[in-house]
Amino acid sequence: MAARLFAARWSRWLEKRIPPARQVLLNQRRIFILPTPQGLLFGVALLLMLLAAINYQNSLAYGLTFLLLSVGLVAILHTYRNLAGLQLTAGEASPVFAGEQAGFRLRLQGNGRARHDIALGWPPAPLERVDVAADGSAELELFLAAKRRGWLRAPRLRVESRFPLGLLVAWSWVDLDLAVLVYPRPLAGALPPAPGIGEDEEPGVAAQRSGVDDFQGLRAHQSGDSRRRLHWKAWSRGQGLLVKDFAELHGHDLWLDFDSLGGDREARLSLLCHWVLQLAGRNQPFALRLPGVLRPPASGAMQREACLRALALFGEPASPAGVRP
Repeated sequence: MAARLFAARWSRWLEKRIPPARQVLLNQRRIFILPTPQGLLFGVALLLMLLAAINYQNSLAYGLTFLLLSVGLVAILHTYRNLAGLQLTAGEASPVFAGEQAGFRLRLQGNGRARHDIALGWPPAPLERVDVAADGSAELELFLAAKRRGWLRAPRLRVESRFPLGLLVAWSWVDLDLAVLVYPRPLAGALPPAPGIGEDEEPGVAAQRSGVDDFQGLRAHQSGDSRRRLHWKAWSRGQGLLVKDFAELHGHDLWLDFDSLGGDREARLSLLCHWVLQLAGRNQPFALRLPGVLRPPASGAMQREACLRALALFGEPASPAGVRP
């Protein structure tokens, strides 16, 4: 209980000190610094050396002790300066499906100073390390597991440096307002037939009728067939009088209806997600009906993205601003 209360207070304090932003510049208010375990051992060793120097009144021991102490003090400055002035910018994140890894792109700029061995990530997972040139920038992609559909909002990002000696760690917790849309996990399964499709037809597949769009093969000549469709090469080879047969697709307006499916809500959404992907891949027009949501029949990439977004946000906040990790 006490740990949870402390975590809540720490989170509120960070919200005020380092508010969420798509671009963050690290300065003295946003950087914390403490000794590492190696730094604590270094300090204990210096204390023992100082006691030995006092006990034996040895000038060389005094000199070595204060030399190492000055190295430690300089390390404090260099560890802090390795983060101070570093600018972090959030990039765009592409939508993923539940169960996949969501990638978040970040850009780091040195702003006139080279940065060495900058580590970023979300503990307890291992941190990614990167160097930044003085007048350049570095880009990297960090990943989080997308366990459920809806908005996935990344928690505060830890940025740290132990350069140059590893005796101290300077770090910051920044909120770059990173969020990615997570689609439902596709679940293969059959949908009920669309209105007008016979029982012997596959749901979601357009029927055919005579037309002039797609060449289907050759058939025997019948009275009334156009002479333009005669296959003269077959007749010259003694195969008889054959006619080129064409067909065109005429589709039914296929409605993907949430209420017509069985199972729980997430299973229905996963099934609909699978069929949205299948029909969009065929470039076949379809419509989507959810409680309170209606997407009219259409095809193409825009219809696919709009339907996947509707499935992802069904019953969820429409904006990542209302989603907290």
